[in-house]
Amino acid sequence: MKSFKAFSHAIIALFIICLRARSYGQTELDVAPMEKKEKDALYSTIQGFVGDWWNGSDLYPDPCGWTPIQGLSCDLFNGFWYVTAMKVGPIDDNSLRCAKIVQFRPQLFELKHLKALSFIKCFESQHRNPVTIPNGNWEKLAGTLESLEFRSNNGLTGKIPSSFGVLRNLQSLLLLENGLTGEIPPEIGNLSNLKRLVLAGNYFTGKIPDIFSALNQLLILDLSRNSLSGTLPLTLGSLTSLLKLDVSHNHLEGSLLKEFAYLKNLTLMDLRNNTFSGGLTLSFQEMHSLEEMVLSNNPIGGNIRTLKWKNLQNLVILDLSNMGLTGEIPESLSELKRLRFLGLSDNNLTGNLSPKLSSLPCLSALYVSGNNLTGELKFSTEFYGKMGRRFGAWSNPSLCYQVGVMSTSHVPYGVKPC
Repeated sequence: MKSFKAFSHAIIALFIICLRARSYGQTELDVAPMEKKEKDALYSTIQGFVGDWWNGSDLYPDPCGWTPIQGLSCDLFNGFWYVTAMKVGPIDDNSLRCAKIVQFRPQLFELKHLKALSFIKCFESQHRNPVTIPNGNWEKLAGTLESLEFRSNNGLTGKIPSSFGVLRNLQSLLLLENGLTGEIPPEIGNLSNLKRLVLAGNYFTGKIPDIFSALNQLLILDLSRNSLSGTLPLTLGSLTSLLKLDVSHNHLEGSLLKEFAYLKNLTLMDLRNNTFSGGLTLSFQEMHSLEEMVLSNNPIGGNIRTLKWKNLQNLVILDLSNMGLTGEIPESLSELKRLRFLGLSDNNLTGNLSPKLSSLPCLSALYVSGNNLTGELKFSTEFYGKMGRRFGAWSNPSLCYQVGVMSTSHVPYGVKPC
């Protein structure tokens, strides 16, 4: 009985100790203050984006406490809360929503521990209330800012500030689907820690600056859906860590780079919808990591057999449509066992279509329409049934299929009987 009482007392004592410890820890967090200068800078910054009506009155005990601002992240430095990340825009139901008239207040640049800054669907009207990115004060965030994002802001106009070049710790610069114009500033080349550079879906013009020599940590480069012109800069070959390269839907021209051979880690290359010419470069067959290769809608020309396609064993998507290619479709394409999509439409390809292509275990789409292929199709009924309309061979006047070998439901669309 005595031992039971002693055990009970020990349990009660332990519970009281834990309760006190928990209360102490909670109290410490509750009263952890935000430095007045930091709080004033934060409130003024937010009011610039959402309106002066906002005063943070429903926040307890402060903007980083138990009822924090949605989209705001904080951390403790020397016993004080400081803002480390801010997302502005309708990201969640209770996120900070931007007012019709928005302003970047200078207090934004007083948030001295800010690491990430995002604006998503914040500046919406390009005609009524356009907003430009301020050119000054970015040097105040140079020591901390690692991520800067402007996404889907139709009302964000003007140029990329050249002062972005001072953000020496920046790892991600994403300016996606805004109303930005002008040329890409060469100062972007100063951002030697950059891992992601996405400038897609804007109205940028001029040449791609030759700035990539120092960006050897870059993993993603996406300049697609702009109005960029001129040739590709040779320093693209310096991006030996690059995983994704997308310059599609621009007005780029000239020959494909021999320096592509240095991009050993590249998994996606999308050059479609430009005016590249000069034939397929042999450097492609050195890019063994490629999984997606999209070159369609370029007047590149040349013979499709120029490359040793069997070197590209990791290819999953290969789109060479509408490129002015000549020659016979190489049987070596049937050695690309991971291939799912093969697009060869609207070229000047000749010869027979090898039935070995049907042996590709993952192939789910094959388009060879709009060429000068000849002879008889010799694929199995099972192949036509599996592919359906994803097998396109129409507009090849001298191509035919054998009558009686397959049911009428599996007849390849647009191909005449032999």
